[in-house]
Amino acid sequence: MHDVAKPISTEDKVRPRRGAMGVAIGGLIALVIILVGIKAMQIGKMMSSPMQMPATTVTSAPVKEEDWAPILSAVGSVSAVQGAIVSAELGGVVADVKFQNGGVAKQGDVLVELDTSSEGAQLHTAEADLELARANLQRTRDLAARKVVSKSELDAAESAFGQKKGTVDNMHSMIGKKEVHAPFDGQLGIRQVNVGQMINAGQQVVALTSLDPVYVDFALPQQELSKLTTGSEVRVHTDAAPDQEFKGKLSAINSMVDTVTRNVTLQATLANPDHKLRPGMFAKVEVVLPEKHKTLVIPGSAVSYAPYGDSVYVIEKKKDSKTGKESRTIRSQVVRVGEARGDFVSITAGLNPDELVVSTGVFKLRNGMTVTINNDLAPKPQVNPTPVDS
Repeated sequence: MHDVAKPISTEDKVRPRRGAMGVAIGGLIALVIILVGIKAMQIGKMMSSPMQMPATTVTSAPVKEEDWAPILSAVGSVSAVQGAIVSAELGGVVADVKFQNGGVAKQGDVLVELDTSSEGAQLHTAEADLELARANLQRTRDLAARKVVSKSELDAAESAFGQKKGTVDNMHSMIGKKEVHAPFDGQLGIRQVNVGQMINAGQQVVALTSLDPVYVDFALPQQELSKLTTGSEVRVHTDAAPDQEFKGKLSAINSMVDTVTRNVTLQATLANPDHKLRPGMFAKVEVVLPEKHKTLVIPGSAVSYAPYGDSVYVIEKKKDSKTGKESRTIRSQVVRVGEARGDFVSITAGLNPDELVVSTGVFKLRNGMTVTINNDLAPKPQVNPTPVDS
């Protein structure tokens, strides 16, 4: 007899698959538990140690104590000590121009000559009449000495001689006035006449200006009048010579105060050997008062200005109590800002000499931050800055 094979049921087919799936699920759960445990350990370790923020790089500047003399600032304009528009005293035709535009003239130099041919001919006639009158006078004197002519005839001869001499002198004067002379030493401008041009009496020929020394005219409020004395030092800056400071003395204080502006007009005298200052030029003027006082000075860029108070960030050294490592941190300090000069400002309260402050980029900082100092690219503040685009 042969054994008859039993057919495999569906349940027997599904059972091995269920077992394999259970093992896979169990392994996956175990893997998830391991990963969760590892992550929990990492999070716990991170939370157990404080998070360190990277240090911010800043530039620094020391708080300096300097002698700042009080300064009164104003704007003014340069004017010439001597300046004139040279004009022709008499009219005529220009015969010759004896100067170069922009040249230098000495007192008495002939600048322009007018045609004097007509006056010259009249002078010859007048001189001939003068010689005749002189001869008549001499003969009359000889006759009067011998009692041949009367006293009245001698007086008439002397009068005729005087009239003729006056005519000759007048012709010499007219010919002299046909030449335009420089009234003083100075620099000439651009000529306003040409050879052959007919000009009238009083017509402008050329500007003549004495450029060394020069005046600077400016004004200050009347409340500053008590601080001003002639001889005070004056410093002048102009954009025509941005790298140069001109120094002079306060030479005049007006006797009256302007009733509209309540300002007093002042005048300073400056040496100008290089002729860099020209009349009409705009100038920034500083009057240096005699007294000086100690002032704490920092760059203006170090100040964070705010409606509730101005502040700076002071850089301090801080030592870690656990590791002993030293670092630099910043502390916000409220300050009182005084006068500004160029890139610097004075501090009247809130800082001490030789403290170190953050000089740039204060807007990105906050109190207590750790910083590192790098001044390689730090700007160089100046009392008299000259920006490139000024």
